[in-house]
Amino acid sequence: MSGKFAKLLEPGQIGKIKTKNRFIKTANGSSFIERDGFVGDRAIAYYEALAKGGIGLLVVESCGVEFPLACQHGDAQFRLSDDKYIPSYAKLAKAVHAQGCPIMIQFQHAGPWNPTGLLPKRDTKAASALTKEELPGPDFAIPRAMTHAEVKEMVNVWASAAERAYKAGFDGCEINGGTCHQINTFLSRIWNRREDEYGPQSLENRARYMAEIIKETKRRCGPDFTVMILINIREYNHPLATTLEEGVQLAKILEQAGADAIQCRAHIYGHREGLLQPDRLLYPEEPKWLRTTCGDLDWSQKGHGATWPLSVAVKKVVNVPVFAAGRLNPEMGEKFLREGKMDFIPMVRRLLADHDLPNKVIAGNLEDIIPCSGCLHCMDVRNRNQYIECRVNPILGHERDYVIKPAAKKKNIMVVGGGLAGMQAAVVAAQRGHKVTLYEKSSKLGGLVPIAALIKDLETDCLLNLMAYLKRQLKKAGVAIKTGKEVTVEFIEKEKPDVVVLGLGGTVVFPDVPGIRRSNVLDLTTLDKLLITVGPKLASFGSRFWLPIGKRVVIMGGEHHGCEIGEWLVKRGKKVTIVHTGDKFAEGMTVDDQMRLFPWFQQKGVVLYGGAKYEEVNEKGLVITTKEGKRITIEADTIMPSLFIKQNLDMADRLKGKVAEVYTIGSCVKPEPDLMVDAIAAGAKVGYQI
Repeated sequence: MSGKFAKLLEPGQIGKIKTKNRFIKTANGSSFIERDGFVGDRAIAYYEALAKGGIGLLVVESCGVEFPLACQHGDAQFRLSDDKYIPSYAKLAKAVHAQGCPIMIQFQHAGPWNPTGLLPKRDTKAASALTKEELPGPDFAIPRAMTHAEVKEMVNVWASAAERAYKAGFDGCEINGGTCHQINTFLSRIWNRREDEYGPQSLENRARYMAEIIKETKRRCGPDFTVMILINIREYNHPLATTLEEGVQLAKILEQAGADAIQCRAHIYGHREGLLQPDRLLYPEEPKWLRTTCGDLDWSQKGHGATWPLSVAVKKVVNVPVFAAGRLNPEMGEKFLREGKMDFIPMVRRLLADHDLPNKVIAGNLEDIIPCSGCLHCMDVRNRNQYIECRVNPILGHERDYVIKPAAKKKNIMVVGGGLAGMQAAVVAAQRGHKVTLYEKSSKLGGLVPIAALIKDLETDCLLNLMAYLKRQLKKAGVAIKTGKEVTVEFIEKEKPDVVVLGLGGTVVFPDVPGIRRSNVLDLTTLDKLLITVGPKLASFGSRFWLPIGKRVVIMGGEHHGCEIGEWLVKRGKKVTIVHTGDKFAEGMTVDDQMRLFPWFQQKGVVLYGGAKYEEVNEKGLVITTKEGKRITIEADTIMPSLFIKQNLDMADRLKGKVAEVYTIGSCVKPEPDLMVDAIAAGAKVGYQI
């Protein structure tokens, strides 16, 4: 395997930092900071596990240089704005160093950037003052101009934060001048309207603020303290946006100021998260403007690695390491290194999904890497200032608690139900030494995942990879798998297991509406039968040409299931109406996906009725009473109830007193919101608990 990934596993150097390989864990928020601003055990355990996983360099998440004005996420963000925090950060640095991994910290000042709307009203300091009408989008706080004296004082604020990191034992820092944070308001002509030496009259002037921060940091911390920078090499969708030529020259000027490495970023105005995750711009489908507006990026891999042309352009004019993040995987990383497109390979989401990814690459165990689905549930949770969590990795945030240790007493465990919750529970329990048998009444494992893989076009491959991964882990852990076997209470009594884990899934029910059993009503079990016959991938491809569904479709239910089904059908040429009894559509979907989906629905002519009441299904379609109290008939060829699920606890009740330990997991006990992250987390919790 070392030959296949020879460049990726090659030692590297950034400034004075020597790395054992070319993996970099770049900065992302976690909300793991203690609310008093100190680093606690949860954060230390998380970063310690990442370091132990084999990465070459760990960059600790975005840290505010000035509290609270700098902090995009308020109390949930790291900060080194006071000397009192140094001892707790020193514990973090020591824990990472103990794993043989160098550690840096990213410094940031939010400036006007406020994409979540969570920042309180504050004194928003930026290069220049802009009115609300002049802001280049809706995701910003109105900034005021920093005085000349304040610019000088902020250089001191930035350098002081870096000096605290140096005293805490960090090997270096990354200065975040990207996106639309404070530093970028100087670098970008969109924001910078100053008339002094920090103004937009020249590239040197625009770069001066960041250059002074770099120089002062170097002066205080010495030559051995590595300073990396992150800037927008390219901006889009504004007449004053930074051009590629400008971005490259800004990078060169900042290298001359002392930057030891450059992380290249692009930003597009008018989209909440810009180009932080280029792959998600393709949801729900690739925008028509993408390849013209952002045509100098690479969209050939569904957004994966899209920004590599920026690093190539910068590498031509600088002599320090250069890289650009964006959904890279080991294979793509090796290719980019071999072709000279980058010097290091940055990752975030894939390392959240599997802290041990680098070690698994080193060992050649690629099939054991937990596949990241790229869903951005992690960032959605983070943007709500909650502890970050991963859809596919239940260990994230529980690194101290969820450790595979031999069970004190080996037990005979029967897991009933082969969905995500049941599979996860079976894997963990078996890895701990229990004897585990997994029963699934259908002929396939996965529960509702195959249907999700059929419907989620952008994530089909990822979800199928997740299923394949879990099946491999079941086999490796020695779990006995019995498909096509419906388990009864009598069967359990006969087998006499020590423990029964019920992951039966919720009971799918039809809405109690007259006519719901008419022939023009199609439920998802029909699609499930199709999946069993041909599989999700072939079914997804074939569904673009034929479906047992009419041209006009009414979907009953507007939570995430209903909206995702609607999206899928629109892409297959159907005219879709979604009727929801609640007022909020797409609950369970990430906020960013919602913000892309609803305008797309409007563009495609999808009609949404919220707060409605289902009255009846007849030969014409669905009769409803609207939120306004008007009774109407929505004509349709096909009516599709989305997933209506209720608890399924009958077997658990009947097993009381008959089995020593009975656990219920997944949607059989918690049918809503019925998310994959909840199922996997519930299964893991029980697996570690038994």
